[in-house]
Amino acid sequence: MAAASDTIGARTPRRSLLGARAREGLWGYAFVLVPMAVFGIFFIYPFGYAVYISFYKWGILGKDPTNTVAGLHNYRAVLHDPIFHTAIKNTLEYAAGVVPLEMALGLSMALIVNAGIRGRAFFRAAFYFPSIASSVAITTIAIYLLNSDGLLNRLIGSHTPWFTTASSAIWAIVGLNAWTTAGTVMLFYLAALQSIPTDVYEAAAIDNTRTWRTFWKITFPLLRPAHFFVLVIFGIGALKIFDQAYIVSGGGGGPNYATTTAVLYIYREAFSSFDFGIAAAAGMVLFVIIFSLTALQWATIGRTRKL
Repeated sequence: MAAASDTIGARTPRRSLLGARAREGLWGYAFVLVPMAVFGIFFIYPFGYAVYISFYKWGILGKDPTNTVAGLHNYRAVLHDPIFHTAIKNTLEYAAGVVPLEMALGLSMALIVNAGIRGRAFFRAAFYFPSIASSVAITTIAIYLLNSDGLLNRLIGSHTPWFTTASSAIWAIVGLNAWTTAGTVMLFYLAALQSIPTDVYEAAAIDNTRTWRTFWKITFPLLRPAHFFVLVIFGIGALKIFDQAYIVSGGGGGPNYATTTAVLYIYREAFSSFDFGIAAAAGMVLFVIIFSLTALQWATIGRTRKL
């Protein structure tokens, strides 16, 4: 009898421990369920629905009753559309120009505010301020500053309307966005700089290593995780450029489609032509491009980062 009671007493705490772990796990899943449900409703479902309608001729009232099954017609129409080719070219040129400029400006500002200079808090706030300002307001002001008789042209003695000239429109947006987003890039680089051990700098100081050589041989390589993160996140953001291109062109993507980006093309097909099937197909093509470029970055820079 005594042995049986000891066995029951030993099993009871074990069962209560398992029950406590089960309740803890259920609470964890309950907390995860809410953000996962939001993600599913606002991201997974719209993505799946876009894939679905990309195979149909889809208007503002739904499927076209005269042509319910389009198959790959929308994708063929998008891939053979010269305007879409121009939009992809403009988007890739913009991304290739703005991302390196953002990284260079952000790293430079991070190095400045990370140094022990007077007024460091002021410079940190001043550098970051454009990132929290409204992009619509900044773009509207920039239109006046870069107009043919704007401040920039008065300073350089030119009369070029930068946003309405086909050869300079997309590059004017590059300069504008690089300035407005470099403050956010600065924060990522600043966090990475402050995580570098001071021992490596002390060793470099003992060896009388010059400042520039210390940066290229120590600081820059140790920032590789930050380089990869900024390149991926801001590269994806650059490929989705919309608001500045829409504002400077009035939604038309001009002049001569010089500011027509991939997302602006999708917007115009959906809300100007009301051809949601074409817009969804263009969105899927853009998704494949972004996914492929991200995978390429991961296979190259990301793999090097793990070494």
